[in-house]
Amino acid sequence: MSSFFNTAKSINPVSSLTKLALAIGISGMLLSGCQSLPHATATDPVSKIQSTDQSTTKPTTTSSNLTMDLSGRHEYKLDNGLKVIIKEDHRAPVVMTQLWYKVGSSDEPSDKGGISHLLEHMMFKGTEQISGTDFERLIAKYGGVNNAFTSYDYTGYYELFPANRLSLALELEADRMTNLQFDPAAFAKEHQVVMEERRQRTDDDPIAKAYETFRLQALPDSPKGESVIGPMAELESITLPDLKAWYKQWYVPNNATLVIVGDVNPDAALTQVKRYFADIPKRVLPKRASVRQSGFRGYEQTTTKQAVKVPVLIMAYNVPSLWSTIDNDDHQATQSHTVNNKSPKTQSLAQRKDTFALSLAQAVLDGGLSSRLERRLVREQGLLASVGTSYDLLERGDGLFLIQATPREGVSLEQVQNAILTEIEKLKTDPIAADEITRAKTNTMTGLIYAQDSMEGQAQMIGSLQSIGIDDTLLAKLPAELDQVSVSDIQKAAKTYLVKDNLSVMNVEPE
Repeated sequence: MSSFFNTAKSINPVSSLTKLALAIGISGMLLSGCQSLPHATATDPVSKIQSTDQSTTKPTTTSSNLTMDLSGRHEYKLDNGLKVIIKEDHRAPVVMTQLWYKVGSSDEPSDKGGISHLLEHMMFKGTEQISGTDFERLIAKYGGVNNAFTSYDYTGYYELFPANRLSLALELEADRMTNLQFDPAAFAKEHQVVMEERRQRTDDDPIAKAYETFRLQALPDSPKGESVIGPMAELESITLPDLKAWYKQWYVPNNATLVIVGDVNPDAALTQVKRYFADIPKRVLPKRASVRQSGFRGYEQTTTKQAVKVPVLIMAYNVPSLWSTIDNDDHQATQSHTVNNKSPKTQSLAQRKDTFALSLAQAVLDGGLSSRLERRLVREQGLLASVGTSYDLLERGDGLFLIQATPREGVSLEQVQNAILTEIEKLKTDPIAADEITRAKTNTMTGLIYAQDSMEGQAQMIGSLQSIGIDDTLLAKLPAELDQVSVSDIQKAAKTYLVKDNLSVMNVEPE
């Protein structure tokens, strides 16, 4: 079994929106999967996806000239609470079916870390009607492929079939939503498989181990401080009855979103969905854990010794995400920091613009070979061997503005931190060139638009956003919102959030 996305966060030299788009074909999601899809290196939390900006020429297209294709999108809700989103794409006679459950590692009990991922494995072990072996045989026989993935916020399952086999995909998913078998022998085997994944991806990777510890430091009040795959001691403690109870709690239609993208007639597809899902009863859902994380807790710096060959610096500022600024189930909890003592409603609107500004700030600092950190600290000053940043605008919960750097030989981690902080201070006060802003906005939107080339990408975008409580149709408004962000907005957001009182730092040193 291999991962769909990293269980440790990748720090990529592109804006969060572009990163999401590139990863789809998102993150920035933290995912651990059953089988395989294109993904970044499973154990390397600093692997980079190359930016689309590989030249220093000025872009001539602005984000306002770009649009997201939302045509052919249809949304429904069954009486049992199942949300259904169908998007027509008639370029090829195939259909992608994805079923997203709103449960992930951030919902897990404090002593059962990794139970969502373990249940994902068990979902391939058969139901009362069809064995796990026959499940895979059927998919292969009719020319399909399938996979699954687990993140902090959701667990998802998909099938890609010829368009005339949509009903088979729906029947298989409806069956295992209600009739999953929990065979003790299969559980024992998958239990060991997941623990071995933990060993390979984290315990045997010194940077992944350091990053896991760092997240606990940077997110002490949020369940997202823990890793998706969970601590080994908690994984070992999970029993078969624990897994059954988790399945019954969360795997219900009123906690799921079904996304269908492909060569389908929406009315006919909806009829098929009702045939297989409409009679599944809904259930009362548990309240999800808060994923708020107050910032401005004071500067924190720690040092860890790991089996690395060269030292590494990891830095993170606590920042809001777009999710933090919209009305959602966790909206009653607020950050301890207020912006200029504004009212909650006014503050929320200001934070919304701040999140777009932070995304563009991240792109200015680290948006390709001509970005500031790469050009100044790697090439001009020769202080760093590598540097990467990450900020997830489209994330459930308060987020992190991450920076990771490896120094050149003879350069200390203290020098590296000071050099990066100097560049962040310059971002707040020095002029930001027009071509820097244009490039950041254009790269952000073109990355998202390119993701629409694949049915997988379209379904992934829709399902991931819907599962974290963000309406995917907001993507159509993004070009206009990005164009409204000015240089002063970027500098204001940097002055507000990228401050030392809001910073956590870890020095990763060789043993």
